[in-house]
Amino acid sequence: MNRPYAKYLRAGAAMLAGLALGLLATLLSLNAGYGFDPLRAGPWTAWPGVGGADVDPYARAVVARSGEAPLARDQGLVFSATADSTGAPLDGGCEYSIVDPLPAARYWTLSLATPEGGLIDNPTGRYGFSSVDVLRREGGSFAITIARNARAGNWLSPGEARKFILLLRLYDTPLDIEARHDPDAFPKIVKLKCA
Repeated sequence: MNRPYAKYLRAGAAMLAGLALGLLATLLSLNAGYGFDPLRAGPWTAWPGVGGADVDPYARAVVARSGEAPLARDQGLVFSATADSTGAPLDGGCEYSIVDPLPAARYWTLSLATPEGGLIDNPTGRYGFSSVDVLRREGGSFAITIARNARAGNWLSPGEARKFILLLRLYDTPLDIEARHDPDAFPKIVKLKCA
């Protein structure tokens, strides 16, 4: 092989390797969450900076790719959970109970979603509960059951989905995003049994 061509081939190979490495790093960062500074409380995670004007470039890229419209910080926070309170991944073949307490908020919703954030096809057509329509016990406490088969009370079905996430939206909440939050102030996700 001619020496002048070998120099160009090495330079071309280095450029292709750099391009592939850059694309891989971009893909990994887009799939890793909404960037920096997540707010964690037990199994619940929120990214308070996503809806602000000073959103970091990674979070901006994730939002642009998903097409979602995040809540502005002064509107509320969205917490997601991909695991139960023991850290085991949520499984559509298992039954769960979600029990209060909830952080202070003027209004809240708790819903099931696909891992990508979409609606889960289920036979009931119910995708979540809110602070307005959840059935409460005497004293104001509540429990929501997630199971494939119908249950009395607050029941959500994951349908045939094997994987799902929980989304807790807190509207007009006074939560301090700079503080470390006590997981006991957030709903517990308790696995009851698996099929």
